[in-house]
Amino acid sequence: MDLELQLTDLARDLLLTTIVLSGPVLVVGLVVGLLVSLFQALTSVQEQTMSLIPKMLATMLVVLLLLAPALQLMRDYTERVFSQLVSFGLS
Repeated sequence: MDLELQLTDLARDLLLTTIVLSGPVLVVGLVVGLLVSLFQALTSVQEQTMSLIPKMLATMLVVLLLLAPALQLMRDYTERVFSQLVSFGLS
């Protein structure tokens, strides 16, 4: 395999891994933020902590729930990178 093609594949895998790891957390933060904003607009309650705390708690919950799969995904990506170091001449 060509060296440039391997680097391109690693970069593509890095971006996909990053999206898969951060996507659920960002989506949950977005949905909770929209729901809290809608609630605040409907009730005319404009308390700042009311928008921050639910997003923070939801984000922490998602991170805790997805921690084991995220670590497995990062471990798999790291193994792929380390297995290709020999072809780059860096081992």
